[in-house]
Amino acid sequence: MKVFYEKPSITREIVMKMLDAACTKAEQLGVAVNVTVVDEGANLKGFVRMDGAPLLSSGISQNKAYTAAAFGIPTSKWYPLIEKEPALLHGIVHTDRLTVFEGGIPLYINEQLAGGVGVSGGSAEQDGMIAAAAVEVLNQFLNVEA
Repeated sequence: MKVFYEKPSITREIVMKMLDAACTKAEQLGVAVNVTVVDEGANLKGFVRMDGAPLLSSGISQNKAYTAAAFGIPTSKWYPLIEKEPALLHGIVHTDRLTVFEGGIPLYINEQLAGGVGVSGGSAEQDGMIAAAAVEVLNQFLNVEA
């Protein structure tokens, strides 16, 4: 009988590189955002609020990262899953911390959920692009290590 299992976790070093890449992408897009990275347990691992980023968006970025890590799917995938289910559409959106719009992406290491990144402060599309830039840093590192 198996009594435990192992899960990958992201390191502080890669989190810092992810935050930096996200901020660089945001600067390229001309927006100031909040960026959050959480670990496999959806615990805060790294956060940055760029100068001028909306204050309210700091919590939203954390909720996007939490949602991505908690469910293992990008936040942008939620609305298409619930839009034709009225009870779900009107009920699940009241779930604490659940975010159903773009900007949250889960992090995978060796096909295992290892955390999430969340971005808020730009448009939904910009938030998604910035989050993707952070995820790309992790993916590039994993490809080099493989």
